[in-house]
Amino acid sequence: MRFSHLADCHLGSWRQPELRLLNLKNFQEAIDKSIKDKVELVLITGDLFDSAYPPIEILEETFFQLKKLKDSNIPCFFIAGSHDYSASGKTFLSVLEKAGFCKNMFQPEEKGETILLNPIIFKNIALYGYPGKKSGMEVNEIKRVKLQDAPGLFKIFALHTSIKNAIGNLPIESVDETKLPQADYYALGHLHIDYEHNNFVYAGPTFPNNFQELEELEQGSFYLVDTQPFHIQKISLGDKKPVSLELEIKNALSATDKILAELEKTDVKDKIVLLKLYGKLEQGKTSSIDFRKIEESVKAKGAYSFLKNISKLITEEPEFKLEIEDMNKLEDEIIKKYCQENQSKLNSLIPSLLNALSLEKQEDENSQTFALRLFNEFSKSIEK
Repeated sequence: MRFSHLADCHLGSWRQPELRLLNLKNFQEAIDKSIKDKVELVLITGDLFDSAYPPIEILEETFFQLKKLKDSNIPCFFIAGSHDYSASGKTFLSVLEKAGFCKNMFQPEEKGETILLNPIIFKNIALYGYPGKKSGMEVNEIKRVKLQDAPGLFKIFALHTSIKNAIGNLPIESVDETKLPQADYYALGHLHIDYEHNNFVYAGPTFPNNFQELEELEQGSFYLVDTQPFHIQKISLGDKKPVSLELEIKNALSATDKILAELEKTDVKDKIVLLKLYGKLEQGKTSSIDFRKIEESVKAKGAYSFLKNISKLITEEPEFKLEIEDMNKLEDEIIKKYCQENQSKLNSLIPSLLNALSLEKQEDENSQTFALRLFNEFSKSIEK
């Protein structure tokens, strides 16, 4: 039997409209290739969406793509990922399942201290799954997992978590894969990496999810797997390649011209341009660099998209001395000193604006709703 293994699609993740569209196109490409290669089932091992409550246009496109699988008589099985996770247990994955487009592989049964996973049997395959949760909360739970036996069947264990061998020395919670229940194929999601070791496979994201992933992975991917004889094949997705330009900047006042001159030497047509700046600024500030002009220039040369990373561009800050005995009044004293040294009629807004910034994102509140609530609080502060 042949099946597709997808993971970490993060549909709806990018703010840039052209990259959000590219993300959807890669997902569509994975579905179309699966149908063309006549797979008998599709696995999605977590983070189909970037949030538990994706935008309606993302849902519409996802329904359309999964309907193509259903019309081709190819069943789709999934587990939830950490981005799909909701403490209330309510996500749009359950809507997809209710509509008959896919089936949740997570079929648990509590047996004292043991979590017994019951299989979904499809032809000669037994499917087991355990979902990902926020902050790696699933790791300790997986230690209690056992699989209900399914003699003579090819066992697939789908997990959305980190395994020790894949993370190396990173100090994050992880599962010791040597202690997992035996399976013939471990369909992994969560880590956005190119990883294939024995029968443990991270499919990688169907589209890179941030600046660093575009640099490192360049493209999205998924896997085609044959059970007999056992064979796995990585399939790359997408035709828009990133091109990187990394520059050291010391003078922000002349940086725009320097960047434009370097970009003139670079073929950016139909590429995702990644501009990475580093260095300690001796003249000017980051705001002195005209990123709008740079973006307009690369777009005029036919670039598909433009992204910048200035996290390693350092501005030398003036020394700020403050003597205070009562640490509970630290924020008030900092505001007072700042207002003394920077006279402005807008200084009166600082306390209320800081109060607005202290708002925290609520459970099950998506980014757009939180941003709107934050904006409303800022508006109230300014209106006062």
